[in-house]
Formats: sequence, C-alpha cells, structure tokens
Amino acid sequence: MLTSTTRRKRAASILALAATLVLAAPVVEARPGSGSSGGMGSRGSRTYAPPSATTTAPGAPAPIQRSQTQPGPAMGNPGMNTAAQPGRRFGGGFMAGLLGAGLLGALLGGGFFGGLGGIASFLGLILQVGLVVLLVAFAVRWFRRRQGQPAAAGLSRSNLDGAGANPGPMGGSPLGGAPMGGNPGQAQRGPAPVQPVQARPVQIGPGDFESFEIALNDVQAAYGRGDVAALRNLATPEMAGYFIEELQANEARGVVNRISDVKLLQGDLSESWGEGNAEYATVAMRYAIKDVTLDRRTDRVVETGEPEAVELWTFVRERGGRWVLSAIQQGR
Repeated sequence: MLTSTTRRKRAASILALAATLVLAAPVVEARPGSGSSGGMGSRGSRTYAPPSATTTAPGAPAPIQRSQTQPGPAMGNPGMNTAAQPGRRFGGGFMAGLLGAGLLGALLGGGFFGGLGGIASFLGLILQVGLVVLLVAFAVRWFRRRQGQPAAAGLSRSNLDGAGANPGPMGGSPLGGAPMGGNPGQAQRGPAPVQPVQARPVQIGPGDFESFEIALNDVQAAYGRGDVAALRNLATPEMAGYFIEELQANEARGVVNRISDVKLLQGDLSESWGEGNAEYATVAMRYAIKDVTLDRRTDRVVETGEPEAVELWTFVRERGGRWVLSAIQQGR
C-alpha cells in the first residue's frame, strides 16, 4: 500500500515531467521562406526547373510551389498545336444520300427521281448513277489540284526562307536586324509561332557574391525585426508579399520570430542567365543562424530553429541595377 509520502513524491515527479514537456521548445523552422512546404518566388522562365546541383547543395532542392509565374505550355500556344481535323470530302455525305435514295426508290418502283420503274428504268438508273459518279470524281480531282498547289508553294517558300538561318538571341538575324531574305513590306501569311524565352549567359563576379552575402544578412535581419519597408526594398514585390503573409500569421498566433547571428559558412553559384532586360542568379548558401520564436506577451521561447540551414536563393536585377531577392528554395 502506498504511503502519503510516496504519493507526494510520485505526484511531484509527474508534475516536473509535465512542466519539462510544456517548457521544451519544439524545433521548428521559422526563418523567412521556411514556412512554405516548398520553394517560393519566381525564377523567370526557370521557375519550375530545378537549379543545377552545387557542392553546397548537391541534392535537388524543394521545388517552387508558390509563385506568381504561371507554367506555360510546353510547345507554345496550345491552340496552334492541335492537329487539323480531316474535313469532309466534296460530295461525300450529300451525294451519297441522293444516290442511296435513288437506288432505294428504284428497288421500290419509285425510280431515281420519281419517274422510273421496272427493269428498263433500273438500267437507266444505273447509267445515270455512273454518269453522276464520273462527274463527281472529276470535280473532286479538280478541287484537290486547286487546293494542293498553294499549299505546296507555301511549304517550299517556308523551307527556303528558313534553311541555313542562324537566329540571333531575340529570334531575328545573327546581327539583330531584319531576317535574311525577307521583304519588310511583305505582309505575313499568318501569326508567328510562339518562341521560347531566349536565355543568355551572365557573368557573376566577386562583387556580386558580396552583394548576395549582404542580402542574406539584411533580409534575415529585416524579417526578424518585422521591418516591412526594408523587406520591400530588399526583395521583389512577390517575395515581400510572402514575407508579410508569414509575419501576419505569426502575429495572429501571438508569437514573434527573432533572428540573429547570421553567418555565411559556404556558398557557390548554381546558375546565372539573362532574359530580356532582366538578369538572374541562383546561389546555394549554407549559413549559421540563431532562430527562435517567442511568445509576444511573455517572451517565452515556443519554437527554435536549426542552427544551420542550406538554401538556394535566386536574385534578379535589371542590367546594371541592384540585386534583389526573387525566390527561396530549401536545400536537401
């Protein structure tokens, strides 16, 4: 039988264990961009393509699942790629109906057009049917020849105009002028096909890497302070909007995320390219970070983050402009 002293000791042990479980902060990532189940932001035409592997991030990163960039059709405009439906041949249904009605009328004694009867009428019907068939066959061959000549001529011209052409970066001539062999005053026969985005190489130097490291520290610090104005200056409007959503969600929960001691440990370039007037660079970064989530009223730690993180950050700028953050993907 348990004594009162034993009961008190057991109750005290249970209460201590419960207090330990309640006070123990779970390890949850709360830094900017980590709350998404996948990556977020935009990488131009490569938004839904995985970045190239690097020494810092050798595995495939989390794919981008939140983006304002919509995935386009694989082969341009889907409305231009549907196969042409075979059209009805000339006289196919209408004439067949007439012939069928005539034969049926002959067999029933009504004649081809209502005036034939008997065996003699049937022989006359056969002659009329043969004549009509010959006329229809002649008309079909004549229309086919008329329709086939322009199509063949257009195909020949298209092949000659495109043979040996070396399109420039924007789909024109090698020197960016008018296409070779073309006539500027000649109207086009139809809408031009949708061309894929032409990417060009972009050189990344030491100054760019320094900008990326500074951006890593500045974005994390602004997020930890809840500085919306700074986030809008450091990231694209899309990314700033995602950060603001996360901050508002923390506020609704009654918590605040504090970030400090951010230090880049390793980083390398995954890929860089240009599209139009925009230049992109995706960088893999492994960095140390102190990431805690506090209760707003009591400052009690409710969540803690891992001391290190591996992420791929994509930056964008206009030519000669300043780099801003446009996407974050969690490394694996």
